[in-house]
Amino acid sequence: MSDSAPATPSATPSASASVPPPRRARVRAPELIGKGGWLNTGGDQLTLADLRGKIVLLDFWTFCCVNCLHVLDELRELEEKHRDTLVIVGVHSPKFVHEAEHQAVVDAVERYGVHHPVLDDPELATWKQYAVRAWPTLVVIDPEGYVVAQHAGEGHANALRMLVEELEAEHEAKGTLRRGDGPYVAPEPVATGLRFPGKAVLLPSGNLLVSDTTRHQLVELAADGETVVRRIGEGVFREPQGLAALPDGRVVVADTVHHALRVLDPETGAVERVAGTGRQWWQGSPTSGPALEVDLSSPWDVAWWQGRVWIAMAGVHQLWTYDPATGTVEVAAGTTNEGLVDGPAAEAWFSQPSGLAATEDRLWVADSESSALRWIERDGDGYAVRTAVGTGLFDFGHRDGPAGQALFQHPLGVTALPDGSVAVSDTYNHALRRFDPASGEVTTLATDLREPSDAVLVDGDIVVVESARHRLTRLRLPEEAVRVEAVAHRTRREATGIAPGTLRLDVVFRAPTGQKLDERYGPSTRLLVSSTPPELLLGGEGKGTDLFRELALNPEVTEGVLHVSAMAASCDDDPANEYPACHVHQQDWGVPVKITETGATRLPLILAGLDA
Repeated sequence: MSDSAPATPSATPSASASVPPPRRARVRAPELIGKGGWLNTGGDQLTLADLRGKIVLLDFWTFCCVNCLHVLDELRELEEKHRDTLVIVGVHSPKFVHEAEHQAVVDAVERYGVHHPVLDDPELATWKQYAVRAWPTLVVIDPEGYVVAQHAGEGHANALRMLVEELEAEHEAKGTLRRGDGPYVAPEPVATGLRFPGKAVLLPSGNLLVSDTTRHQLVELAADGETVVRRIGEGVFREPQGLAALPDGRVVVADTVHHALRVLDPETGAVERVAGTGRQWWQGSPTSGPALEVDLSSPWDVAWWQGRVWIAMAGVHQLWTYDPATGTVEVAAGTTNEGLVDGPAAEAWFSQPSGLAATEDRLWVADSESSALRWIERDGDGYAVRTAVGTGLFDFGHRDGPAGQALFQHPLGVTALPDGSVAVSDTYNHALRRFDPASGEVTTLATDLREPSDAVLVDGDIVVVESARHRLTRLRLPEEAVRVEAVAHRTRREATGIAPGTLRLDVVFRAPTGQKLDERYGPSTRLLVSSTPPELLLGGEGKGTDLFRELALNPEVTEGVLHVSAMAASCDDDPANEYPACHVHQQDWGVPVKITETGATRLPLILAGLDA
């Protein structure tokens, strides 16, 4: 569910990766089934028969996944340009328990501006029918109802555009293309003062500044947390999230979908961009330099700590910093690999960091996809990353007690409390939790909060951003924790059965029509493999440039997770063009596996194309 990691070229690319694509296979598309029913159709229940004659693009997504949100944005231009021939259907396939709730999907469709039909598939029925293994995955169905392509991850917009144009021409000639309006029906708008607010910060005046995410604005509220004083930044922001006060009284804003940082002067209302270009960061782009010249990727929160602005760079699973004194940005922690690995900052792995809170000696991090609370601290001349609560990508729940066995569910916010503990906005548990470093205990402070995404201290109380109730809620900090029934979960994805011994891993990639692998400066494909627990693999882990790998499995480990990151770069195949347009295709897979005598000896993961 994330970008792939850089790898050191060490071999030539897989020969199969550069073979010209064969004629498209004719595979009948399975029916679209989801217990949650359909959204954005005016109440109609769609079938593939209803869509015959249209090019159908299935987008398998889940709303916790920042890479899925990137793909939603990537598809908007394609959707608009080909609206009379192309129907995009979002198939919502949940990772977390909360994401299986129908109202949560309804909220997410509005929150992220999804303007096409969405099938709510809480039991992953359609996911299984299409053998999907990663979020996001895109499947193209031709006007006659056959699957013709599959892509995983980000960066496929150009390939999809070319394929759609090819299918339009082919089926126009055959008489099997049906032009006209699609089945999308916009829902009725709802009037509220805030709409899916993200984060909040206390201003020196005593008022509250809130990122009104879905309305793409900042809103200043009076001290009561309800009365609107002013709205700021119309036409400037796009889904803003994090806010942090600077020492000079200004406020830095994570302008998330614009991939930028902006600074607001509360006195004048002036807003200026201070970091980011507006383009999304991709592998191979600079990771440091003049702040206005370096790309960022979905900055989700910001905090002032140790003389710099720290950035939770959710889109690439890292922490970055912005130094206002020098006007520069740089990576501070994380490798871009998605997972939970502690240690020196440059070697640590994060999983969509989404909330930050600074104390004198620690920067706390809400690491949402691993349902973890982590921190970064000074370690000699550098920094180190530690984990307080959380074990990995697929374990989550609502369980209090010692930190080693406590569980969160996709927390998006963390707030430093006066006694040295921290409050965690435990978003998908609809709760406010507390971790006390002194005792090592996790407790629950409040429940019945709808998707809390942040909290701020005000006069001894704590004001919670209830994102899905579109409001701020003021709570007394309780002296005693709320008691809740402990519950633990694992992801709803079924483990893939694999046979003991040796497993052949194949990442399937075929360059789009009219393109070829870009080998002008060395290998254009990269592959990184690891496992949880590390003992699952006796051989085959590490970096390389072939898109296949022989993995030696440990007979003493019966289950685990294979982590696979792949990237391929393709360029327009036009000898007359000295500077052909190039495109990066990348995806991370976390594949739960179970060792069984009847399991598979080959694991295909489709980056782009169809598995022959």
